[in-house]
Amino acid sequence: MKTNLQGFAGNLLFALNVFIIFLLIFENKLIVPYWLQPIGRMHPMILHFPIAILMLAMLLEFFRFKNEYNAQDLYQRFASNLLIIGAISSAISVIMGLFLSKEGTYTGETLQWHKWAGISVVIIPSLIYWFRNSSWYRAPLAKFGAIITFFSLIIAGHFGATLTHGENFVLEPLMPKEENVPIDQAIVFDHVIQPIFVEKCVSCHNPDKLKGKLILSEAKYILKGGKTGKLFVPGKPELSLLLQRIHLPLEDKKRMPPKDKIQLSEEEIALLFHWIKANADFKKKVIELPLKDSLRILSIAALKPENTEEEFDFAAADEETIIELNNSYRGVYPISKGSPALAVSIYNRSTYTFEKLKELSPVKTQIISLELNKIPVRDEDLKHVARFENLRKLNLNFTDITGKGLKELTSLKYLKNLSLSGTKINYKDLQQQISEFASLKTLVVWNTDLSVKEIQKLQTANKHVQIIAGFKDDGRNPIKLNPPQLKNSSSVFSESIPLHLGHPINGVKIRYTTDGTEPDSLNSPVFKNKPLLKEYTVVKAKAYKAGWLGSDVAVLTLYRNTYKPDSVILLTPFNSNHLANGDKTFFDGELGAFNANSPASATNWAGFVKNDMEVLLEFRKSVAVSSVALNTLIEPETIIFPPASIEIWGGATKSQMRLISTLKPIHPKKDGKPFIQIAECKFKTQKISYLKIIAKPLKKLPNWHKNKGKPALLLVDEILVN
Repeated sequence: MKTNLQGFAGNLLFALNVFIIFLLIFENKLIVPYWLQPIGRMHPMILHFPIAILMLAMLLEFFRFKNEYNAQDLYQRFASNLLIIGAISSAISVIMGLFLSKEGTYTGETLQWHKWAGISVVIIPSLIYWFRNSSWYRAPLAKFGAIITFFSLIIAGHFGATLTHGENFVLEPLMPKEENVPIDQAIVFDHVIQPIFVEKCVSCHNPDKLKGKLILSEAKYILKGGKTGKLFVPGKPELSLLLQRIHLPLEDKKRMPPKDKIQLSEEEIALLFHWIKANADFKKKVIELPLKDSLRILSIAALKPENTEEEFDFAAADEETIIELNNSYRGVYPISKGSPALAVSIYNRSTYTFEKLKELSPVKTQIISLELNKIPVRDEDLKHVARFENLRKLNLNFTDITGKGLKELTSLKYLKNLSLSGTKINYKDLQQQISEFASLKTLVVWNTDLSVKEIQKLQTANKHVQIIAGFKDDGRNPIKLNPPQLKNSSSVFSESIPLHLGHPINGVKIRYTTDGTEPDSLNSPVFKNKPLLKEYTVVKAKAYKAGWLGSDVAVLTLYRNTYKPDSVILLTPFNSNHLANGDKTFFDGELGAFNANSPASATNWAGFVKNDMEVLLEFRKSVAVSSVALNTLIEPETIIFPPASIEIWGGATKSQMRLISTLKPIHPKKDGKPFIQIAECKFKTQKISYLKIIAKPLKKLPNWHKNKGKPALLLVDEILVN
């Protein structure tokens, strides 16, 4: 039985090696179907097992020929079994990694090093296993193979960590820290803004790990933007995608950074806001900014952080007490190594009660920083906050305080930084209380009801305090609103979908239509209550707000796709410049943009020129189908045209399919703006298990076209089966 099991394992190892070689040979033509991608994404979860097994197996192999071990049958059998388990699990991990690499998230030289080091971790142990019982295989070769495998594991692990966590992840703590650049030499972008991207963003947005087709490691790529467009509008932070994504709820999958990553601090968000507001200059020095400019003040604070080595006259808290206070809703930690001062962060809004603050009483003397951002803290809770007598920094952003309780905090004689963004504070309360703070240096009042004039009055009366505020609309200089945005996670739905429109500016009224007419400010319905859509719908929406110019009309299309096949088989290859996401493209719910040649859009548009588009769909349970549609891009001024014809074949089996519908879409007759068009084939409802879609690109462009006679390019991003 053991012999049979060992023989099976040996055959499996051989088959896995052959499969890996096959994947490498046809790597450029490999398209991983969407149903197989979860297997690729399991790569990071299982790779630790073969690493541990192989390291132990190589240790045994290194000493295998020592006299005391060579004669032990148990040692030899255990080493052999451990080796084949490690080799097989490594091969499985490598296959998963190769699948994962085809998704396009990881690219570049680092990926190649990781890939080939990982493959060597399979090939070398496999060769050792197959030849370790040969007469010519002796101790020097065993030691050499073990050492090479060990170093391959280290190299693969190093580059894997680089792909996942960023460059120098392992050695970063040992590397010398860069000295602070002198203020008179500091460039705002290079020394203030870029370090934020490096610390919080570049691990996922770099040439080797290209999430969202966005690179944040260099200025030229930051200007270029990513899959969803430009990162910012210079001078208009309120319209910039970067800040919109930063302010999304933690649970939103588009939130940046994601909730499992280290979040930006309020100071960092303020720096990004004011940098964009100052036209996102990549060359300007800090000292070239006006003396009282918020960006200058924040930049100087970032370049010359407060001295964390400040001497404190209180004793350190008991270490066991600190450990007990750390839990799933609260973090308590020293501000620096050896310092008695503590920083506290309370999170998890749903679990907060006043008791969470009272529980900090054992360390009330040591707390100098308290983070309560987005926690439902009320005015009465501030009585206990005031007991943290040595508090220097307090973040009350987006809490439920009103300002009435600020008087409780005036007893904090060391409080320097107070953040009140997004709260219900008012001018009257601030005017009365701000002068009572003995050491206050910075007050942050973003997203409050304070007007520009009120903030100016407060600043004039309290020159020792820097008041930082964001964009305010005073109505004097009307700005054109940007169009409303579709907030649904996908534009493609199966049965029905509640329409979700949004706008980054508070107080905007959105009016919309679904009948093809242009929305106006009087007669068109106001968007509210998320109306339910059940069919393919073109929504036209426009934003209005008093004191602003109305936005351009946003044309938003929502597509119904009732049936998603169990498998999608691409029968003909894509055009090499428009590979999209393989056959996953047709049912991933991600729609392409108008510029099909940009790197971002190219991931969504599947292209065909010389070959017809032939796709086979399989449904394990038969479905009743009455229409099949292709979502296509038309760009008459280039060579992107509708298909010459579409054929829909269907049946209960592959061999019984018959032609059930044909369509010849209307073609443009002159140059014009690009547009997206549904090419829909309708037919009598019939039950099918297999669908074959053939769309033929136009063989010759029309005579009026500048490229007449040449073949057209067909671009498709979604197939809709209803």
